[in-house]
Amino acid sequence: MQREELIRRADAHRRSLNGFTHHFLVCAGLGCPRNEEIIAALRSVIAERGLQEQISVRKVGCMGLCALGPIVLVQPEEIFYQAVTPEDAEDLVASLGKAPLQRLFLPSDLPFFKRQHKNVLALSGRIDPESVDDYLAAGGYLAVVQALTEMRPSDVIRRVQESGLRGRGGAGYPTGLKWATVAKATGEKKYLICNADEGDPGAFMDRSILESTPHAVLEGMIIAAYAVGATSGYIYVRAEYPLAVKRLKLAIREAERLNFLGHAVCGSSLDLDIQLRLGAGAFVCGEETALIQSVEGKRGIPRPRPPYPAEQGLWGRPTLINNVETYANVPPIIAHGPEKLAALGTEQSKGTKVFALTGKIRNSGLIEVPMGMSLREIVFDIGGGIPGGHALKAVQTGGPSGGCIPAEHLDTPVSFESLRALGSIMGSGGMIVIDETTNMVDIVKYFMEFSMDESCGQCTPCRVGTAQIHHLLTLFQQSRATLLDLAKLEALCDLVKNTSLCGLGQSAPNPVLSTLRYFRQEYLDRIVAHPPIQEEEQ
Repeated sequence: MQREELIRRADAHRRSLNGFTHHFLVCAGLGCPRNEEIIAALRSVIAERGLQEQISVRKVGCMGLCALGPIVLVQPEEIFYQAVTPEDAEDLVASLGKAPLQRLFLPSDLPFFKRQHKNVLALSGRIDPESVDDYLAAGGYLAVVQALTEMRPSDVIRRVQESGLRGRGGAGYPTGLKWATVAKATGEKKYLICNADEGDPGAFMDRSILESTPHAVLEGMIIAAYAVGATSGYIYVRAEYPLAVKRLKLAIREAERLNFLGHAVCGSSLDLDIQLRLGAGAFVCGEETALIQSVEGKRGIPRPRPPYPAEQGLWGRPTLINNVETYANVPPIIAHGPEKLAALGTEQSKGTKVFALTGKIRNSGLIEVPMGMSLREIVFDIGGGIPGGHALKAVQTGGPSGGCIPAEHLDTPVSFESLRALGSIMGSGGMIVIDETTNMVDIVKYFMEFSMDESCGQCTPCRVGTAQIHHLLTLFQQSRATLLDLAKLEALCDLVKNTSLCGLGQSAPNPVLSTLRYFRQEYLDRIVAHPPIQEEEQ
């Protein structure tokens, strides 16, 4: 599709939407139950009143505040309604053009909405994820046309580098540097992969992005393929995400139909096909080399590195791997310039970050904040604080690979470097709030059990070490541990962290190490009386 045709189609769709006096936007994500019933009920009431030409009902992606869902947004007034049921349809339609329906009204000036900065989530909850025309009308795919017709591949990479974008999947590796490495790699065939194997407990960032704006991820992948010279791409997504899979399949078909995928994309020299690969739910397949193995049809176990995927990845060819949120950051960088993203965040952590805010928190849901915002602001302003009058005890970031940050460090700005300094990581964006009623040994044992079960078993330190750590944590949980067990626990964590083959084993001890650092007394409180350990005579 050429620029002029794209603009004409987008303008035509905007005019059709503007023909309605009101729009009901209904969250159609997995987090909002009965949304299909709500949509059907609204359409039924509208039809009964003969208002089909004046009022539209549209399904949209996640609006973020999952704790109060299902959420319905009325436009153009921008009125939010919470905890909507199909039985509310009559009252909602009757309230149009009048004062908001107070029993369901959700103020739009809440800190949850006002303190966020939407970049990746800018269109989430605003467009129908199953309509390519909705995406085009919001400016979608213009960045692809701009990159393919006005920029060289090196210009695209330079723009990504200037933005300061770092990978949003875990370690925070500079995205532009990774792209440049793949672009320079030699080989007749290159691949790119979108890592959508989101497996952290309590995490649903990537799933929500795929369910809400699948075309944004595709657009980022197309731009990346042009930049590095890839001609085939794969989206590796969990089979447990049926709605995301459904919408990705539809998005790929629509992109192919409009020539954003296929031969001579948008009349350029780029040929690109993108396929889905469904993962079976193995956590280790979030590690890029294990993911590659799985895409190749083999058992998903990590490979030794080097060589790195940028040099020898999928089927031994140079391969670019980024996660869902990283690709979704790319179109705005191309369309609006790198300065917009670079102006947000900290010196070393630019832009925004999407988090799944869960646990003992009032406003659980999906949020996007500038890097550098403090944990205190996220928990108490956006999150609304701790329910039940309890005090905050810790914030766990990074999933099973992360650490537990105590309340005394709540004013820490959220960035790759600051979280690492506290013994945790950003990870893909899971953020679990823990209150004073929770014992940290119980939390850590849960995460270690997860890592133990998900270990691929290939290397001994991870296979045996996580099981031994879990055994020791069980002794502490049952108040049967000794001081010797505490020493063993610390030694084992050090061994597993420094000798495991891949990131799963290397980071599995992080929750234990961070709690030993900040909540050591909770381990000591569960130690049974034991004579002092005698040091061996030299």
